[in-house]
Amino acid sequence: MTSQSAPAGRARPGGRGQKVRAAVLAATLAELTGTGYAALTVENVARRAGVHKTTIYRRWKDREGLVADAVADRATTAKMPFPDTGDIGTDLLRLARMTVAFLTSPAGGTVAAASLSDAGRIPEVAGAKRRFFEALFRQAEPVVSGAIARGELPADTDPAELVRTLLAPIYLRLLVTAEPIDRTTADNAAKVALAAARAGALRSDPA
Repeated sequence: MTSQSAPAGRARPGGRGQKVRAAVLAATLAELTGTGYAALTVENVARRAGVHKTTIYRRWKDREGLVADAVADRATTAKMPFPDTGDIGTDLLRLARMTVAFLTSPAGGTVAAASLSDAGRIPEVAGAKRRFFEALFRQAEPVVSGAIARGELPADTDPAELVRTLLAPIYLRLLVTAEPIDRTTADNAAKVALAAARAGALRSDPA
């Protein structure tokens, strides 16, 4: 969250300030989805949120801070816990399907689009994206350790590399080749990641 948005963040839960903040952030994401970052204006966000633009400027210094707060807030609330079912193949399959479900949702699509646009250069947006994946890597560690203990994966399998290998084909189709992603995409990504890990291709760097 940016320093400009801190007063709104301290608003009393359930109070008018918190409701206004939620409405403005939702309107910002809607504008990002509908027009993109380049065409986004504070005036349009205010109109969509049903507030005066001075209300926004009292809480956010500029549109960069507004967009950063909106994307960071959505990324923070986008919970994607690493599954832990006791079977690594099932865990990877569920994570892949959750990822596809999120990225094909309005919220996930907005976050992905914002990250690829000029908004992705805003330090707070880049930081929110980095923290999201770092948290996912950390969550993978105990799950992978359990799989290793059960003999499902080689002893030196790198949890972060396993997650990267799982997510790479999904994000490639979404962000690079602009191909549709669906359950088949998720299932194939899980199969590839599991096969690579079991073959010892995702070992931790000895260094």
